[in-house]
Amino acid sequence: YGDSMITPAISVLSAVEGLQVVVPALDDYVVPLTLVILIVLFVFQKHGTARVGTFFGPIMLLWFLTLATLGVMHILEHPRVLLALNPYYAVNFFMLDGWIAFLALGSVVLAVTGSEALYADMGHFGRFPIRLAWFVLVLPALVINYFGQGALIILHPDAVDNPLFRMAPDWAGLPVLGLATAATVIASQGVITGAFSVTRQAIQLGYLPRMQIIHTSASEMGQIYLPFVNWILAFFVACLVLGFESSTHLAAAYGIAVTGTMIIDALLLAVIAALLWKWKPIVVVGVIGLFLLVDLSFFTANLTKIAHGGWFPLAVGLVIFLVLTTWKRGRALLWAKVSKDALELETFLNAVSDRVPRVPGTAIFMTGTATGTPGSLLHNLKHNKVLHEQVVVMTVRFEDIPYVPEDQRFELAVLPKNFYRLTLHYGFMEEPNIPDALRRAEHKGLHCDPMQSSYFLSRETVIPSSKPGMAMWREHIFAWMSRSATSAM
Repeated sequence: YGDSMITPAISVLSAVEGLQVVVPALDDYVVPLTLVILIVLFVFQKHGTARVGTFFGPIMLLWFLTLATLGVMHILEHPRVLLALNPYYAVNFFMLDGWIAFLALGSVVLAVTGSEALYADMGHFGRFPIRLAWFVLVLPALVINYFGQGALIILHPDAVDNPLFRMAPDWAGLPVLGLATAATVIASQGVITGAFSVTRQAIQLGYLPRMQIIHTSASEMGQIYLPFVNWILAFFVACLVLGFESSTHLAAAYGIAVTGTMIIDALLLAVIAALLWKWKPIVVVGVIGLFLLVDLSFFTANLTKIAHGGWFPLAVGLVIFLVLTTWKRGRALLWAKVSKDALELETFLNAVSDRVPRVPGTAIFMTGTATGTPGSLLHNLKHNKVLHEQVVVMTVRFEDIPYVPEDQRFELAVLPKNFYRLTLHYGFMEEPNIPDALRRAEHKGLHCDPMQSSYFLSRETVIPSSKPGMAMWREHIFAWMSRSATSAM
């Protein structure tokens, strides 16, 4: 989340800073213009990327080809820069002046930022398109361009203030600036989409309350829009631009965010390798240890920047962690209370008199617990004095896997007096469709006419109290989140 706040701010800001090179007189307009571009970007999110996705590819293709072309131009002027491919120079740098070389890692890591967001943005396409885009286009273009920047600085040390835009010929300054701005907007779009995707998965896994989720594409499931997340991100991105005012100042916060993400990814990879792939412990330690050695070196080199902005992603991470764990813990306490006080469904059925009138149709009572009688069922009987001919007590469960096989979707128990208990299982990447699931449950023996079915939901009112549970301040946060959650309807 810290990454998705910092990336749009630093990306667009760094591109617009090209004005300082191309049109120095417009230096004072860098921050205002950056804010305008970012506001337009966040306003545009509600329309989704489905309509303009066909334009994104060609723009990024042109951008990376331009980077490679500019790099080649300057490499040809000073081919000796390619000697930097020899790792001897890096080792020599550390041997001659280890402390400065170590601190330099904090800047070097900025050359690979964005790769951690690639999977968040393109994950739903699968591994092959990501590998193809990275190894065939992105990585070669970036490496060639960085060597070109090195050659330029060797020949013209005064170009160190903004080597990227100094690489372009005078006549190409504005076109390159426009292309860079478009590319950074598209890159920012990627991490914003990633934040939407992660939020939806957190909701499905029970770490965040329900929010409004809008699908913006008829063909791509991953293209979604969450208004609340969008405007929270927009607010913090604007604060970052106004607070830091330059990409150089923001780089401190960015380095911590990216290297922290990479360490977490390496640790998650270790868990997967050990538990899912069944690698031997010595292989896990050897392979993942190599990744962690690099990631921890970059991270510790960035620790010196905490006071200069690196505190921001750490603070965001802490707040998000508290929010996620508070909601998860609060829901567990709530359901424990509800389940404890709930009347067992079998007891309820034994107590219901056969003289209670049964009206035509199906009543579907939604409940979050797989045991007990839903409160909405008890209240319906108490106030309306009737039961429907067919009663379905339904629970929707989200599993800790992306997709649930279709043959494991339904769990149906047939109970006395034409009652059914139905449990639907979904993965955290799936979007539940209750009416469609009921239609497909017919092969299990449950027949529900959609035009003769009524849904009943209950709602909890959460009040903080001094009873054992969570700290009072966390209970107040949980109560606020519960009140703010989108209705289950």
